[in-house]
Amino acid sequence: MVFGKRLEMVTTTAAKVAWPVLQGLNKLLGEGKSVHPHWAPAPLLKSYQKVKPPLGFPRQTDSLCPRCVKAVREEIISGKRHYKELITGHFGEITASIIEEDNKVYMVKSCPEHGEFKDLMASDAQFLRRMEMLYPGSDFKSPKTDVRNHGTSSVQYGRGSVLTVDLTNRCNMMCDPCFMDANQVGYVHELSMDEVKQILDDAVTKIKPRRQMSIQFSGGEPTLSPIFIESIQYAKAVGYFSVQCATNGIRFAESLAFCQAAYDAGLRIAYLQFDGVGNQNNVHRKIGNLFDVKLKAIDNLAQVGIDVVLVVTVVNTVNNHQIGPIMEFATDNADKISFISFQPVSFTGRDEDKSDDDRARERYTLAHLAHDVKNQAGVGDPLTSWYPLSFISTFSDLADHMAGSNTDWGSLSCGCHPNCGVGMAFLVDKASKRRVALSDFLNIDQFAEDVKAINDAARGAVLSKAQVVSALLRNYNPRKAPPDFTLADLIMKFDKQSGGSLGGEYGVGKDRKSDRWLIMFVAGMWFQDLFNYDFRRTERCIIPYGTQEGEISFCAHNTGIGWRQIIEHIHQNATVGDWYKKYGRHQVYASGKALALPDFTHSLRLQGVDPGKLVRLPAYMGERDAAVA
Repeated sequence: MVFGKRLEMVTTTAAKVAWPVLQGLNKLLGEGKSVHPHWAPAPLLKSYQKVKPPLGFPRQTDSLCPRCVKAVREEIISGKRHYKELITGHFGEITASIIEEDNKVYMVKSCPEHGEFKDLMASDAQFLRRMEMLYPGSDFKSPKTDVRNHGTSSVQYGRGSVLTVDLTNRCNMMCDPCFMDANQVGYVHELSMDEVKQILDDAVTKIKPRRQMSIQFSGGEPTLSPIFIESIQYAKAVGYFSVQCATNGIRFAESLAFCQAAYDAGLRIAYLQFDGVGNQNNVHRKIGNLFDVKLKAIDNLAQVGIDVVLVVTVVNTVNNHQIGPIMEFATDNADKISFISFQPVSFTGRDEDKSDDDRARERYTLAHLAHDVKNQAGVGDPLTSWYPLSFISTFSDLADHMAGSNTDWGSLSCGCHPNCGVGMAFLVDKASKRRVALSDFLNIDQFAEDVKAINDAARGAVLSKAQVVSALLRNYNPRKAPPDFTLADLIMKFDKQSGGSLGGEYGVGKDRKSDRWLIMFVAGMWFQDLFNYDFRRTERCIIPYGTQEGEISFCAHNTGIGWRQIIEHIHQNATVGDWYKKYGRHQVYASGKALALPDFTHSLRLQGVDPGKLVRLPAYMGERDAAVA
């Protein structure tokens, strides 16, 4: 092993020598012309051609008054205004300042009618400053079409990454928080198969540049939709890169056969709601044995080959202490869990009317997350190991360059605003369960700058690959890598994560779990609410909703002016009462009661967890839900 590390040191030293030679050759040859793939409206952008919004603080941006917005929304829903007035109007829009105070970042705004609003954007100003500094910029500007024509709420930049489609607003749970206030709005909104087909077809044919898209079916609880399986089949048939669903997991826990049917239809990933380890840390979801249910769902999904992503809504004072235990759980079960998506709470939907005091107490930011990962899980450093999610678009650009001009789809690319999402990559050794941040032994900041230089040089495949290998090796420190981790492991990992940029045959369907070393991502995605709303973020959205009224930014749909409430009200199928008369009442699990399953056996690894202890809700938490249980 010592000899192997010495050999690696020699190799990395050689790469450091080779890199300036290769860059000298680039300078001598001059900058090459970028390829113009079939899917793109122009040649691939150079790094210096990308557009950035105003960043840093203090700065000003466009936002919304939380009070004016709700008044306008009610006028539209009541019929006093037509919703299409939103396309030309600027209802509730006010200017906001983003400022730094005491190493924290705040949004401050003032409405002439409703006064001043101030809310926390980052608990650590240095962390947010780093995220904004590392932002590589936006991809091609997206031309306005009938599918993306929502006035100031329109998505204007980038290709997008994941299209979200809500199949139904019905749900089999009654919990906080909830974007759509499921089971409480008084009507049912559920898509037909023809509507799903139209939404999916429009996303493929009407949005330019043509993108390689994942699709996520959501709700409510999407598995309640009678067209859930058929929708997955159709998405797979028309060429979506990855078919996913956002789920509470109950239906998957109840039936292995249902999991198999979803897999056979083409479901690749289940984004599983997961708020903590142990039943006691899920009590706010109002099912007494919810953790037991999650374990069964994960086990069933893994048995049939569906990857699981843990999706954690983090509410300060409620479950923020669970960051470390959740990462420990994911590491112990890395063969079944692909990555973790922490989502700081957005006060919208069911939580839109939180009091100022409650909102201030429960507010949780991406900077909180980075520090909690370090303090609770002992992995990474907030100021060296974390990156904006859009940081990976530099490597998507490399994949597009290496793919050449004869391609019909652009690679999956993330160009969202640096305030939207952050991430950290770490290695998991399946043998020892060790966790090591990738940044501990790889200079990721410099590596990305090197890749930008490679992309801008636009050389042919052979010279580009030589530069990539040189860049990767020169930024790798074998002495700081885990003892059993080799240079060959590093190269293979990079090639897999970049879709085979170096020539490997990787991608969707390949077995990542066969490796000893797994790269696991921990991501933080912070969706906006009316108190931190920023139009510079919504116009760069990479996870729009596909609706009957076109594609709408995730945050503009769930919060903002209230496109979700407006569209679902306009296109509602029936009142809840009429729906129940026609179709019957669906089961809703609430009030802290246990959920019965055929069996609760599973193969997941648990350290010091007693999930079998049934936790009952305090009386005050169950009262509102007694009628629907």
